[in-house]
Amino acid sequence: MMSQRRGIHLDQSELLCTKGCGFYGNTGWQGLCSKCWREENQREKQNQIKEDWALAERLQKEEEEAYTSRNQKAQSQPTITPFGKFVERKTKEKSSKVNTVTRFFTPSSKTPPKKDSPFDAHSSPSPSSSTSRHSSVDSDHATREFIDFLKPLKSGREIFKQCRAFTESMVYKREMAADELSECVQDFYQNLSDRLHTQFKGSSDHVESVMDEVEKYMMTRLYKEVFCPETTDDEKKDLAIQKRIRALHWVTIEMLCVPVEEEIAEVSDSVVKAITDVIEMDSKRVPKEKLSCITRCSKHIFNAIKISKKEAASADDFLPTLIYIVLKANPPRLQSNIQYITRFSNPSRLMTGEDGYYFTNLCCAVAFIEKLDGQSLNLSSEEFDHYMSGQASPPWPQPGGASSSSPGSAALSQVHKGLDLLTGLGQRQERVLEDARQLESDLIDWTDEVEQKVQNVLESFPPETETPAPSTASGTAVSVASAIDSDNVENELLPPPLTPQVFAG
Repeated sequence: MMSQRRGIHLDQSELLCTKGCGFYGNTGWQGLCSKCWREENQREKQNQIKEDWALAERLQKEEEEAYTSRNQKAQSQPTITPFGKFVERKTKEKSSKVNTVTRFFTPSSKTPPKKDSPFDAHSSPSPSSSTSRHSSVDSDHATREFIDFLKPLKSGREIFKQCRAFTESMVYKREMAADELSECVQDFYQNLSDRLHTQFKGSSDHVESVMDEVEKYMMTRLYKEVFCPETTDDEKKDLAIQKRIRALHWVTIEMLCVPVEEEIAEVSDSVVKAITDVIEMDSKRVPKEKLSCITRCSKHIFNAIKISKKEAASADDFLPTLIYIVLKANPPRLQSNIQYITRFSNPSRLMTGEDGYYFTNLCCAVAFIEKLDGQSLNLSSEEFDHYMSGQASPPWPQPGGASSSSPGSAALSQVHKGLDLLTGLGQRQERVLEDARQLESDLIDWTDEVEQKVQNVLESFPPETETPAPSTASGTAVSVASAIDSDNVENELLPPPLTPQVFAG
């Protein structure tokens, strides 16, 4: 192993916006916060519009000059178009071209007919037919909750009408790019928030509670249209990070320097709860609820570290443990959920507070997993490549320390012993199979050697040929009688054998 260790360390300043505004940044926004990212985006779009406008005017000017040049050559002809009509026509063409360029950078303003029917205690909104096709039990329930929340508010009716009209208009923008959809939603959030701040005269808590309900209502109804849209490569990124995490299944808690003692029952329970929460994030529809899952997961992590170390956890302890939790959980559609929160969450929630802090750390953990290498795990590049390819597995850590006397440690030690025994049996089986193959080869060689020796003996000492038996005239062989005492000459002096006599009865 390598003697120098990079380790997993993230300075808290790296979590903040690179513009230095003091808010939390996001890797999806090139390290900027949502406010600076939108300002930068709008600045780039304005510059692009100005460049296109200047290009359109330059091309129009060149066309007018060319037309004027041709007109001067043909002034003597009486059928020429009057100059006044020329100017009017060219002005219309110029206006048309400028409007065309402007439309390239303006979101579609197509909206369905609005029904300004106010809600009351016994009425519910009447969504358009297109929206109703995508409605579900969750969206209907969210609509009823939103209406109940707005009833006590003086401007609740107007807020509901605006939110309903916006969600219905978004259905007609499903072909737009995800960034454009996000910009539409964020603009709506910003405009509504500004009006609420003016109405409630700076009561931030009241404004935040209203904006939370607005987000819940809108995102529940728009979830199918804006989560992992077909215009993005979110699904491809989900498969890539899932494959990456599966390939890193061999990473141990020691390699990441995670200060967590899973042998302790309470710590193990916190780890399981953290894994459950980060997996549960995918089942939620509202960005705030997804962020709540991340926050609960992070608090379970801090609790596990605190119990293990018997002191408060630090940021350097939290990030490696969060990476370990993500590797063990392998949450479904991880990138899609991160992008969904980034695009459609209330921007103020990501810029400040514990939700923003924990979400930023999760983004950093995913980025670290994507770039994980041997040096980060205190491994050589050869070891890292062998573990990633499955050619080898890292050795199991030997349990020890003060916690080794606990029941959990004893069970873990027993598991390790069993794995070591299985490894030894596997090695012994491999040796037995190798010896069997060698024995089979030796038997074949011995058989070939014996056959060759027998053949050599037969060739050196050929067998004697036997005298053929005499045959009769008909060609059949005559058998020669033989007996054990055929050579005894005294046989001729013996009396003839007795003949059996038959008596008539």
